[in-house]
Amino acid sequence: MRMFVDPSAVYLYPKTVDFRMQFNGLALIVEQQFDVPLMSGALFIFTNRTRKRLRILYWDNTDLAMWSKRLEKDVFKWPSSTQTSMSLSEQQLNSLLGGFDIHGHQPLFYASAGL
Repeated sequence: MRMFVDPSAVYLYPKTVDFRMQFNGLALIVEQQFDVPLMSGALFIFTNRTRKRLRILYWDNTDLAMWSKRLEKDVFKWPSSTQTSMSLSEQQLNSLLGGFDIHGHQPLFYASAGL
């Protein structure tokens, strides 16, 4: 299911956000913390303190739009980062929305076959 029309880029805000903030509060974060114009066509992703909810803010060529998702029994696998923002690929966005870690699984390495 595609929710957005070919976003130019996807950016994740690694810090948690108070979700009492609505459009204006999240737009202010984008303007102050991201090095990308709000009306660029990019998606900007935020999470709350418990990481059970996320919001995606974007410009849909007419005005700001916001999309929300809530997980009932798990939390979003949010990266811990000291960066102000990070860029995601479409595959990482789909992983995040599906509740998976955006960095994928860690490869397994064995010292011996154990036979």
